[in-house]
Amino acid sequence: MTTAAVISRNDPTALFATPEVVADRRADGSIIVKSAAPLQPHARCVGDWLEHWARQTPDRIFLGERASVDAPWATVSYRDALRQVHGAAAWILARGLSAERPLVILSDNSVDHALFALAAMHVGVPVAAISPAYSLVSKDFDKLKSMVKLLDPGAIYVSSVKPFAAALAAIKPLHTADIVSGDADGSDAISFGSIAATPEMGAVAKAFAAVGPDTIAKFLFTSGSTGTPKAVINTQRMLTSSQQAKAQTWTFLESVREDLVILDWLPWSHTFGANHNFNLVLRNGGTLYIDGGKPAPGLFATSLANLRSVMPTVYFNVPRGFDMLIAALRGDDELRRKFFGEVKFAFYAGAALPQNLWDAMEELSIKTTGRALPMVSAWGSTETSPLATDCHFQAKRSGNIGVPIPGTELKLVPSGDKLEVRVRGPNVTPGYWKAPELTAQAFDAEGFYLIGDAVTFADPDRPELGLFFDGRVAEDFKLNSGTWVSVGTLRVAGITALAPFAQDIVVTGHGGDHVRFLVFPNIAACRAHAGLPDSADVHEVIANEKVRAAIAQGLAKLKAQSGGGSSAHATRALLLAEPASVDGGEITDKGYINQRAVLTRRAAAVEVLEDDASGEWIGCAG
Repeated sequence: MTTAAVISRNDPTALFATPEVVADRRADGSIIVKSAAPLQPHARCVGDWLEHWARQTPDRIFLGERASVDAPWATVSYRDALRQVHGAAAWILARGLSAERPLVILSDNSVDHALFALAAMHVGVPVAAISPAYSLVSKDFDKLKSMVKLLDPGAIYVSSVKPFAAALAAIKPLHTADIVSGDADGSDAISFGSIAATPEMGAVAKAFAAVGPDTIAKFLFTSGSTGTPKAVINTQRMLTSSQQAKAQTWTFLESVREDLVILDWLPWSHTFGANHNFNLVLRNGGTLYIDGGKPAPGLFATSLANLRSVMPTVYFNVPRGFDMLIAALRGDDELRRKFFGEVKFAFYAGAALPQNLWDAMEELSIKTTGRALPMVSAWGSTETSPLATDCHFQAKRSGNIGVPIPGTELKLVPSGDKLEVRVRGPNVTPGYWKAPELTAQAFDAEGFYLIGDAVTFADPDRPELGLFFDGRVAEDFKLNSGTWVSVGTLRVAGITALAPFAQDIVVTGHGGDHVRFLVFPNIAACRAHAGLPDSADVHEVIANEKVRAAIAQGLAKLKAQSGGGSSAHATRALLLAEPASVDGGEITDKGYINQRAVLTRRAAAVEVLEDDASGEWIGCAG
């Protein structure tokens, strides 16, 4: 361990650059906010990173995975990764793949997934990683079919044909792609192993040299609430400029590269897991261990076993993951000491982490090491690859999304009593694939991307103290009194007040006199509170009087904290027995809830909340 690494773990200010922000207030009331630090030169393309580390540190582990928690880690060095990438790239060129016939990947994260994707990008062919939920959880495959129709892929990769058989059958009439499999399972699919062993051709070097900043690297799909998810164009410039900005804000990356180890489950079908986390490792010559678990019942035990095996430099997760981690740390002294002793800081999705989880992490850290583990965040979207702001400082509370990254400008536009935020910079998409009308609608006259979020300053006179997410502009609504309801803010406050019984909340009450909550319950926590066995049916759990009383008390707690204002608390809540639906667009595989899709799909549940005679909803206690 280097001296710099020791200093970083004991001094959070040594991890990050000091925020420097310029705020230009215009006569029309809008505010342009940007970093005072210019964006430094960045790589031509993602492939330059792999070529560099294969030369500089050829034997360092790049990727690791294991089939089970009892199996050893199977690893790939930077040298071997580049060799396989060159081989697969030769096959890709020979098969005539292009932007018009890209590589589609249906499977979850794996070493083969990573190498195949890197091979495509290496020779200028876009890759589209599609959430496995559209193949493995969906019942109708409608969204998968629409994506395949849009992309017309030249090759489709699955880890194994058997679990994807139904999905592959559903899309078979829609394409002429080669099917590539990660294992030799006796099917007609081409094995990835044979593709990676393709003899390298001079055409690979020629194609790699032709890749430029405007070359399309990826198509990443948004999880739209209705209709077909949009294919967001991700260029090489977007990906490399985003990571250059990250290196300028997370300054420890430049000084202790040998200490960068990531253990991560976040899916590469999303910009957070792929463009932020995976590219963070590749750009900085680190090591990524692929976590086969995730924060879901029955799967988080795998994540914990992997965490005991590989302690990361930075811990990434979503709110549900932090919730489950905290419970595990409380019950495992050895894991808690190792975690808080070795992890430099934790990174969370800034807009979504309830304050109770922040407080719990801080409390456990201080109890274990005598200091608070730094908790940081960022903000952006698929269209901003993903960084637009970065909280590269220790905020006082959850929700601070930080300041604009170098090279990126924010335009804050007054919208009612809020500030709508728009984004411009080299990290922003040029648009949506084969959707010129949607592309035109996504930008204002000055070229700022209309991301649809609102923000507020931590301190208007000190913009360097960061911004707070202030909800989705389109999600906020008015009560009959004319009072605006800030859905994003109220959702997080509600989850905190109802903890640990609410896994997520959807806010409703549009055009009414009061706010209501649709609650996706944390069934495990509710069962435990009710004293029911693990086999207890979900309907029995949510009907239990102890559970209903706990929800009523949580609503009362929120009302007391809000001072009783009608827009800042809910008077009723309805516990939902059915989990969020993938086919209905209600949830992503990161566990994020789509507010609009839930309200549309569960209109009957909203009606129950508004029915004064119904006995299903739970009222605010007192």
